[in-house]
Amino acid sequence: MATYNPAADHSTNFFGDVCNNFDHAAQFTHHDAGLLDQIKSCNSVYRFRFPIRRGNGFEVIDAWRVEHSQHQSPTKGGIRYSEMVNEDEVMALAALMTYKCAIVNVPFGGAKGGIKINPKNYTLQELENITRRYTVELAKKNFIGPSIDVPAPDYGSGEREMSWIADTYATMNPGQLDAMGCVTGKPIALQGIAGRKEATGRGVALAVRECVSVGEDMQKIGLQPGISGKKVIVQGLGNVGYHSAKFLAEFGALIVGLCEFEGAIYNADGLDIDAVFQHRKSTGSILGYPGAKQEFKHSLEGLEQPCDILVPAALENQITVANIKNIKAKIIAEGANGPTSPEAEAIFYQNGGIIIPDMYCNAGDTFYHIHHIQVHIFFEWLKNLSHVAFGRMNRRFEENMNLNMVNMVEGITGVALTPMQRSTIIKGASELELVNSGLEDTMIRSYHEIRETFKHNEKIDTLRTSAFVCAINKVAVSYQNLGVWP
Repeated sequence: MATYNPAADHSTNFFGDVCNNFDHAAQFTHHDAGLLDQIKSCNSVYRFRFPIRRGNGFEVIDAWRVEHSQHQSPTKGGIRYSEMVNEDEVMALAALMTYKCAIVNVPFGGAKGGIKINPKNYTLQELENITRRYTVELAKKNFIGPSIDVPAPDYGSGEREMSWIADTYATMNPGQLDAMGCVTGKPIALQGIAGRKEATGRGVALAVRECVSVGEDMQKIGLQPGISGKKVIVQGLGNVGYHSAKFLAEFGALIVGLCEFEGAIYNADGLDIDAVFQHRKSTGSILGYPGAKQEFKHSLEGLEQPCDILVPAALENQITVANIKNIKAKIIAEGANGPTSPEAEAIFYQNGGIIIPDMYCNAGDTFYHIHHIQVHIFFEWLKNLSHVAFGRMNRRFEENMNLNMVNMVEGITGVALTPMQRSTIIKGASELELVNSGLEDTMIRSYHEIRETFKHNEKIDTLRTSAFVCAINKVAVSYQNLGVWP
């Protein structure tokens, strides 16, 4: 499984880099300078400290919650548990959350949280105490609530921590009907939602499928339209990489290469992703897989092998000026965050390639290898507010209607369907199927919004810039509709 190195994200000017990207995209809009400054700035930055008991003494914990933009309510973003977390990083990630949510038309403002600890250094009880105390501090300052600010998992946190947050908030707000909507990423037993684990990988695969479906664009880069038969190399066999490869294969692509930190394997005739996964699980390495025709000791060598589509879904800064000219793919789909350096991106576009940018492609994972997609957690939040699972009201009705239709057709035609055919036609949609359908629709519509903006403005240099432009325009319209800006 690809390992995340938080130190790689540690930057004293991460927020400045985000603002530079914003400024570059803002030149292609026509909004008032004051409005652009409002969109770019973080509205609320809450830095606080609190003590916890450890053994016979105490330890003081540093923590943050940043609400970047309230153009939509609530704000939304994960809580990162990391020794490397700092205020600049939390501000940057909160800003990026705003833009990601806007790109995929999820009505949240961006937020982010951070607790400066290494979870491995604390007992289960200490982690629970830290999480619950963090929640209390947020509640005291009105920085959490289903209509105010809704946290989620991020690096170092997961379903367990979200359960503690939900319970603490509900305890502090007795009788609040929508209390479970104060946080997403919860276990299904606590009103979570199915499909969260594979959501980002599915989103990456949908983004790739939509990109290659546009005949005009494929003609320009010398590929036939359609995903069927496209050769794909995926870097990373973690949650996102595995599911990206799995769904791409289901869509008809051919997975020819897989890369991990111990090396890479390649077979132009295709690799069985599940067999490779099981081989690595049993041996600790993808190397030595019997179905591979070539092996490479360095992961980056695997990226340079022949393919149509490259999906870097592991670490940042994997494609740079040092290796971009050796990349043979025509399309790079950024399953990870920041895998392509700006300099490498410019060269790739000059050579006629297409990069599907991370801020759309992994559509709000929420950032840096936590991979629960914003569209998906939006559905969980809606489920919490409605207090009913998707499909519960109409699934059986649909099945009965479909059954009546099948019986009627069989009676008229005299042709009897097989049991499998009957079950396929009759079956009503489950919650997971409805959520996946909503995700698919979102990824399709969002891609074409980004593409149209890119296509109709010759000055916009990349799809990444186009995605930023789309986000800025949507946030600006929200501010104007609120009457905050004339």
